[in-house]
Amino acid sequence: MAIQAIKLKPGINREGTRYTTEGGYYDGDKIRFRQGTPEKIGGWAQISSNNFLGVCRSLHNWITLGGQNLIGVGTHLKFYVENIGSYFDITPLRATVSLTNPFTTTSGSATVTVTDANGGYTNGDYVTFSNTTAVGGLTLDGEFVVNQTVTSAAGTFTITASSNASSSATGGGTVSAAYQINVGNAFAIPITGWGAGSWSQGTWGVGESSITAIRFWSQSNFGEDLVFGNNGGSIYYWDATNGVTTRAVPLSTLSGASDVPIVQNLILVSDISRFVLCFGTNEIGSSSVDPTLVRWSDQEDATNWTPSELNQAGSLQLSRGTKIVAASQARQEVLVWTDSSLYSLQYVGIPAVWAATLVGENISIASQNAVAYANGVAYWMGKDKFYMYDGRTQPLKCDVRKYVFNDFNVSQYSQVFSGTNESFHEIWWFYCSTGESNIDKYVIYNYLDKIWYYGTLARTAWVDSGLRESPLAATYDLNLVDHESGIDDNQTDSTAAISAFVESSDFDIGDGDRFSLVNRVVPDVSFDGSTATSPAATLTLHALANSGSGRNSPVSEGGVNNAAVTRTATSPVEVFTGLINVRVRGRQLSMRFESSATGVTWQLGTPRLDIRPDGRR
Repeated sequence: MAIQAIKLKPGINREGTRYTTEGGYYDGDKIRFRQGTPEKIGGWAQISSNNFLGVCRSLHNWITLGGQNLIGVGTHLKFYVENIGSYFDITPLRATVSLTNPFTTTSGSATVTVTDANGGYTNGDYVTFSNTTAVGGLTLDGEFVVNQTVTSAAGTFTITASSNASSSATGGGTVSAAYQINVGNAFAIPITGWGAGSWSQGTWGVGESSITAIRFWSQSNFGEDLVFGNNGGSIYYWDATNGVTTRAVPLSTLSGASDVPIVQNLILVSDISRFVLCFGTNEIGSSSVDPTLVRWSDQEDATNWTPSELNQAGSLQLSRGTKIVAASQARQEVLVWTDSSLYSLQYVGIPAVWAATLVGENISIASQNAVAYANGVAYWMGKDKFYMYDGRTQPLKCDVRKYVFNDFNVSQYSQVFSGTNESFHEIWWFYCSTGESNIDKYVIYNYLDKIWYYGTLARTAWVDSGLRESPLAATYDLNLVDHESGIDDNQTDSTAAISAFVESSDFDIGDGDRFSLVNRVVPDVSFDGSTATSPAATLTLHALANSGSGRNSPVSEGGVNNAAVTRTATSPVEVFTGLINVRVRGRQLSMRFESSATGVTWQLGTPRLDIRPDGRR
């Protein structure tokens, strides 16, 4: 008999076969590696029972001079400021108009037709009516959703009242209608056919394909205030001194505003000298977007965008690529990604102010939010590989590249977003797998240990800030959750288990040249941190006759190939199941460790197998 210790390399490797990657791990979910051994990741908990409207794509955390710890929350429908678990709607207004007797009711129906010949609204927009008088037994003060799908009459739309009208009537008096900015798309919508692409593009009779853009927000604090905007929209300014119940306003409406960009795709406030920079914006005197144009405001002045000898406002054009995709503040530079290149913007003072240096060519980037910056290095997901920039641009060696990009919904590249988890030296990327329109998977790079692992998780935005105790993520339940909080899934009011597993690559039993029998396993596991009285996980062995044969069937002969490892005592040291009796035969073996109960967390160490030669050939 012989005892074989199963000590495996950290990280998951999917670039080869299960046997090629012998000595490591091949699969896993909801796990990370600490000091070389796998453990279940931490849990998450909603920050409050409150919800926002729309799918969140942007989070930004900052603190005001009054000590308020705020988070900007940008969704495809609205923009909020989160404060102590409450979401305050600061969505800017597009227009405020006065209407005379605009409401038409139908007896017994909650559907109300609204007449507004001014137009400008789209289906799903939000409008707030005030100063109304009763019509058809309804008083229609408050916020409503514009519905243009049930009426084709020009200059009209419908809303849904909170109760049915008591009569058919037209009225409402002199009504103030405040329209919020038009809503955006929750995800990218592929379009094929007439009107989908540029004029004259595509084969005659076939048409061209394009993608209706997803609604993104970019946001940065300007001191204690917030500068933000959506892609293809204006720049907005929220003044913290006015309080969280006050809406943001267009930057162009502030006192002293001059030549503020009309439209932009991305906004950033520089750490150096506090400039507001716009990427993909209009030239002065034009309302058209130049997708490779960078403009910036005067130093320490968000409102003055008119270049002169007396200020430092200005612009520059990037020459490589067809559009600017992303930008990120780095150490003493601003990094700017086009769809094919990477530039470094550095502050050089008057007269140029900002200078652009090409630092990467023939690259790709998945989305506006695909970049994470940690420990002085920028990391990002491209369209077929990962990259890093630490003063030079280079591909990032990835042990799960094939696994990730072979199962990817390429029409939803724009949904990709990244974030850091500094406590564990991790970069997280979230993405949509094949056939999925919503994000369902993540991949992690541990930049300290230079290893990869992945899993399944539905999130839409992420922020890791030293201003909060843990990373925050946005969910499809339309709330925010603290990550690394507890050990269970508390995304809703009901606690649920987080199922986690890790599985090894195939490895030889003994020397792998003959059949062997494994009849006992000595587990090595810690349940430290578990809240369950007797936390348990399952250890499973899968034997193979040889590396190409597939797993044995039956999996065992006259015995079992798995059993629960259960903690039985924690004092004076953690005590758990000391011996597992199994009965599996083969030349190769793989090992799987998993848990699926609430109150359980674990760290796997170095299990040992009790092996003896077997007579079967």
